Amino acid sequence: MPRNLDLTALRSFVAVADAGGVTRASSLLNLTQSAVSMQLKRLEEATGLSLIDRSSRTVALTGAGDQLLGYARRMLDLNDEVYARLTHQEFEGEIVLGVPHDIVYPAIPSVLHSFSADYPRVRVNLMSSYTRRLKGLFDRGQCDLILTTEDDCDAGGETLIEKPLIWIGAPGGGTWRQRPLRLAFEHNCIFRHGVQRALDAAGIPWEMAVESDSSRTVEASVSADLAVCALLEGTQVPHTERIQHGGALPELTSKKINLYVSDYVAGKPAAQLAALLRHAFKS
Repeated sequence: MPRNLDLTALRSFVAVADAGGVTRASSLLNLTQSAVSMQLKRLEEATGLSLIDRSSRTVALTGAGDQLLGYARRMLDLNDEVYARLTHQEFEGEIVLGVPHDIVYPAIPSVLHSFSADYPRVRVNLMSSYTRRLKGLFDRGQCDLILTTEDDCDAGGETLIEKPLIWIGAPGGGTWRQRPLRLAFEHNCIFRHGVQRALDAAGIPWEMAVESDSSRTVEASVSADLAVCALLEGTQVPHTERIQHGGALPELTSKKINLYVSDYVAGKPAAQLAALLRHAFKS
């Protein structure tokens, strides 16, 4: 049957070892000498070991006490870290994170999961929209951190990675062979006009088959082989796939994924969220 060490007794044990005596340790712990002595006795009884060498006039640890001391320090450090992280006011509140629809997957769920494990009392309000709107919200102080997909990076931003745009269609679909090419994009998608210009330059006729304010509508239409779209490499959703067109469609440009962090958000939680985003998109 598992046996548990008393952290209060361990704290007294470490204090006695560091202070060199029960009297000084009791003062540091704001306890009576008898209380500290009782906790040491309880710890020895629980372990069945003699931890303090009482044969000398000064406090000395036995061999078992020396061995326990290192474990005790680590256990108390971990206990104090957990308690501080879960209860300190610095680790409470809300952070507003803005992310374009088309780069939420696959990185953002894992980022949110990791952040929640580290800061369970901090709520992340995920705002998913298109880049131009997110930048407007950020400028007005309504987002603390945003990711964007852009050709360049504005002052104050940080480019995490640059990825090529690729053609996306239904698994095994054939819509990409049809002419005019049927396209599906959100109204405010930043990729849309560049894709249309690339098709015009290649002399490929096209038509907007699906225009929507919902990324889900676009995804459903593409997965049903009703149209094609373009996304950053590695961000396609389930039930769609990269079109292996063999040169039948024009190659597309690349886009930067940028991170902007507000000057008005500070503290370890915001810094940790930014670090997780950097790792997720740079790796």
